[in-house]
Amino acid sequence: MQQGESHSDPDGRPCVLLVEDESSIAEPFASALGRGGFRALIASTAAGALELMQTEEPDVILLDLTLPDGDGLDLCRELRSFSTIPIIMLTARGTVTDRVLGLELGADDYVVKPFASGEVISRIRAVLRRTREAVPAPASGPTSQALGELRLDTGARRVWLAGEELKLTRKEFDLLARLAAEPGRVVSRETLMSDVWDENWFGSTKTLDVHVAGLRRKLGDSPDTPRFLETVRGVGFRMAVPGPSEP
Repeated sequence: MQQGESHSDPDGRPCVLLVEDESSIAEPFASALGRGGFRALIASTAAGALELMQTEEPDVILLDLTLPDGDGLDLCRELRSFSTIPIIMLTARGTVTDRVLGLELGADDYVVKPFASGEVISRIRAVLRRTREAVPAPASGPTSQALGELRLDTGARRVWLAGEELKLTRKEFDLLARLAAEPGRVVSRETLMSDVWDENWFGSTKTLDVHVAGLRRKLGDSPDTPRFLETVRGVGFRMAVPGPSEP
């Protein structure tokens, strides 16, 4: 499934797959989703979610982490191996470790229980909006860009470092592409959150730090002596411009 595709029903309602084993949560929330203009599917197990994915193509997945037949983090990892459908984690597990793991595995948002259905529905709409309006390549320029050993193809959404392709999550790619669009120029945290996430983002900007840290690991970058991603304290981040001796 390609990013930006919509799999809403014939009435035009986006489809939400709710992976939640507690019926006291799943059924009322499914009703709230229906009132909010969505078509809701419910899977109470990881196996059930994977089975539904064989016949349904939801627009977004709401994923509990504690499931009777496995860990939602493992299910997120498996889903990301074949799908780019946005994932929002809904869970009582709100530790920093769980949040970081969830985001690094490819989740687009993380909501800790208990939650208000109206807030989650707003987050769903924001995720769908930014998925369908992903950071594009400049209309008048080429889709391929080289920055030293780093090469991006924004059209194909692929990145290579020293000839080896990197496996980035969707948000990592969008963040890298946004910074690479203006190498040498500082992009504020607020601008990055607005452009890569959404101007109506509800969460903490710590999400940005998690994705920058993930990018640096994959780029082999050090925050102290960065080759690519430079931190401008109190302002934001900058894509370093390769020196004259670099390719």
